[in-house]
Amino acid sequence: MTPGLLTAREAAGFAGANDRINVGVIGVRGRGRDHIDAVIHGPNARVAAVCDIDQSNIERAQAFTEKSGGGKPQGYEDMRKLFDDKSIDAVSIATTNHWHALAGIWACRAGKDVYVEKPVSHNVWEGRKIVEAARKYKRIVQAGMQSRSIGHKRKLMERLREGAIGRLYMARGQCFKRRQSIGKAPDGPVPAGVNYDAWLGPAPQRPFNPNRFHYNWHWFWDYGNGDIANQGVHEMDICRWGLNQAGLPRKVFSGGGKYIYSDDQETPNTQQAVFDYGAGLEMVFEVRGLMSNSEGSVSFDGANTIGNIFYGSEGFACVDSQGYQIYQGEKRELVEQMKAQEARIWDTQPHFNNFFECVRSRKREDLTADIEEGHLSAALCHLANISYRTGRSLKFDPSKESFGSDAEANALLTQVYRAPYQIPDPV
Repeated sequence: MTPGLLTAREAAGFAGANDRINVGVIGVRGRGRDHIDAVIHGPNARVAAVCDIDQSNIERAQAFTEKSGGGKPQGYEDMRKLFDDKSIDAVSIATTNHWHALAGIWACRAGKDVYVEKPVSHNVWEGRKIVEAARKYKRIVQAGMQSRSIGHKRKLMERLREGAIGRLYMARGQCFKRRQSIGKAPDGPVPAGVNYDAWLGPAPQRPFNPNRFHYNWHWFWDYGNGDIANQGVHEMDICRWGLNQAGLPRKVFSGGGKYIYSDDQETPNTQQAVFDYGAGLEMVFEVRGLMSNSEGSVSFDGANTIGNIFYGSEGFACVDSQGYQIYQGEKRELVEQMKAQEARIWDTQPHFNNFFECVRSRKREDLTADIEEGHLSAALCHLANISYRTGRSLKFDPSKESFGSDAEANALLTQVYRAPYQIPDPV
């Protein structure tokens, strides 16, 4: 393939991919810092720009990048101006959930390749739209589900395909991650240097509240999706990956609640979800933010139990950040195990490296977590939340990504977008 055979938009991306990849990192307070680190240590990549709605975050990110040997990147408050920068080849997005899809779509339309954090969407409808944008504009779009690039997890998937535990019938995901109460806080003034309107973006207009800002936004429906789509989406993705399901289930039920605490949090801190794929395949997922014991053979670090268990006709297998184990037979004998090869602090690096390789090759089929995989796994979280919020079991049409004639459930597949931050349709 040569630049002369590409459209002008494609050639712009391809030309940069043959040389150093200039990356703009959007959302640089928390997870975005890891993105900066991964770009700096990536193969011939450079943090060319950082973007955030908080000027202090921009300045800290610039200082961190420079101190880490990456030079001083350009700073932007408005991501649209970053997208207009022709020198930027790719962007990574580490904003609040409710910005992921819109930012990704804007980036694709601007001819940028995209690494977007999990979950790739705030609802099912917009998740499909970012997939459509990636395909329409022929962009390389990686979903930030780094487990897909981790050696021992990839190896276990191979072993499951080879029949290591026989015919699979169930995958279980666990997210027992201790979360303290966020308490209650009154509305207050917008902090100096923060563009609050841009932070709200597609979400409804409402007064600033510190309890809905910085990390706690995860626990409010306007911006986040609860822990099931925070830490949980990683395990949800591994469940679907292990079951080898390239689609969505036909039935879903989720229950639970916000227990013990009396605070501002809206999303449940205890939640169970069951997904029926038909053909004798089931996925079960559970979130616990309160004190809990360990269950199964997934590692327990004293506060958290996070991982997956697969059940088959001949045994079961467990996998988490530490490694995997395969047990067989009626005596449940340990017959195989593999420890993690990557240090946990660097679990993001292989995923970014895979992204950079595909930016250069233009082969999206080589992505370990293409955007459609990200959409499907995020959609599982959204389907569970819709069942939880409607309070009942739901039938789902995977081919149409719809609940059929169920108007109440269908309404939660999308949202009302605040102008001018609407998802373009068509993309």
